[in-house]
Amino acid sequence: MSLLQISDPHFGTEQQPVVDALARFAVEQRPALVMLSGDITQRARRGQFRAARAFVDRLAVPATLAIPGNHDIPLFDLVARFCAPYANYRRAFGADLEPEHETADWLVLALNTTRPKRRKDGELSAEQIERVAARLARAKPRQLRVVVVHHPVAVTMGIDEDNLLHGHRRAIARWSEAGCDLILGGHIHLPYVLALHERFPELPRKVWAVQAGTAVSRRLRHEAGNSVNLIRVVAGEPRRCRVERWDYAPSTRRFEAAAAHTLACDAA
Repeated sequence: MSLLQISDPHFGTEQQPVVDALARFAVEQRPALVMLSGDITQRARRGQFRAARAFVDRLAVPATLAIPGNHDIPLFDLVARFCAPYANYRRAFGADLEPEHETADWLVLALNTTRPKRRKDGELSAEQIERVAARLARAKPRQLRVVVVHHPVAVTMGIDEDNLLHGHRRAIARWSEAGCDLILGGHIHLPYVLALHERFPELPRKVWAVQAGTAVSRRLRHEAGNSVNLIRVVAGEPRRCRVERWDYAPSTRRFEAAAAHTLACDAA
């Protein structure tokens, strides 16, 4: 099974050639699961969510999980923001803001880190952290254990430190203790893989942060273009995976392999 992480597409700012290329890529790769890790739309409008839903349906994958990002809550309509912040999101992607997916090889737990009271920042509650830790502890021995949030739990550039998820240190410690392997995120439109057990040496086991770029939006940051992550379990090697970054190439109008990391998710 492979998981295709599509983050920050910001429908409303999408580039149609990139959208078409990503649809072709998904058909070619045939992932078993698509994970939309937030900022699905630019301004949380019904038409933008309809376009995003139509795109996901076009991929025809067996399963899709989605979580909202801060852009998926109305910004200027304050009544909607505080009285029904996820109404348009739920029309397109369902009522569950924290879905999960489980197979023999995977346990994927997705969390809503948005807060209507915060314009941009993300936050984890103590209840969310402990609930996920308890679910991770019940995972089967061979399952790759993945937690998905929108906001990053670790960054590579000082300029992005203000974007760190509030509660990230406590979450990393508890989830590592409970057996987490990967923490997927988006938000900052910059793809990278970080060994959290090297950044936080006190962690009892290896945990990796996997960040995705923006999939199809023209809202590019830093040196990164449009990209997605494809994560595969290594055949015959439980708890080992290959994280592949695929970048959109304007010259060929295709997503092309750009980087790969094989990650061992055993004790640190």
